[in-house]
Amino acid sequence: MTHPHVSPGLPGSPRRTLRPLPRFIFMSRWLQLPLYLGLILAQCVYVYHFWVELIHLIEAALGSSTALATLVNSIGYEFPKLDGVAVPPRLTETVIMLAVLGLIDVVMISNLLIMVIVGGYETFVSRLELEGHPDEPEWLSHVNASVLKVKLGTAIIGISSIHLLKTFINAENTPPQVLMWQTIIHIAFLLSAIAIAYTDRLLNLSQDGGHRRHPREDGV
Repeated sequence: MTHPHVSPGLPGSPRRTLRPLPRFIFMSRWLQLPLYLGLILAQCVYVYHFWVELIHLIEAALGSSTALATLVNSIGYEFPKLDGVAVPPRLTETVIMLAVLGLIDVVMISNLLIMVIVGGYETFVSRLELEGHPDEPEWLSHVNASVLKVKLGTAIIGISSIHLLKTFINAENTPPQVLMWQTIIHIAFLLSAIAIAYTDRLLNLSQDGGHRRHPREDGV
């Protein structure tokens, strides 16, 4: 009795056995696993840094002068001198805004790490098999190398925007050259992301055009 033909790759089809050399080359993708585990450890460091800064902000709001001095020093803010005399640190709106922007910066970098860890592992190492899971990220269902590059470019622009906003808020303590170069670098990031997105769009259009059938194939 002959078995019906089963197309490769369909459910129920036998798994194709690779030759030793292709199998070894394909297994080399697991060398990236320690890299993603290292990024998870870096994520832990960012979580610790976030809570340290948040605790300093809360303690400063409750009146702790030590926490306030540490917070002002960490955000790099200098109070303007009054008649040439240094003003003692105080919790002003500018200090709070710079501290909160620093926390947002940490969150955005953490989001960037998550995209690299989850999207990179799913794309280049192995399937996570999250289909049907209630917490499956929406963007993960259609992620590939091109989509990942565009999302990373967008995330980098957001991080650069936060840094630029912090610099503008603290412009009185920032040299003009630093302001100029940060603006130029931010524009360079923006143009790079636009170029990546435009290139990805051209590639998708060319692929869609290559899969279109000729009118004669449809009997027209």
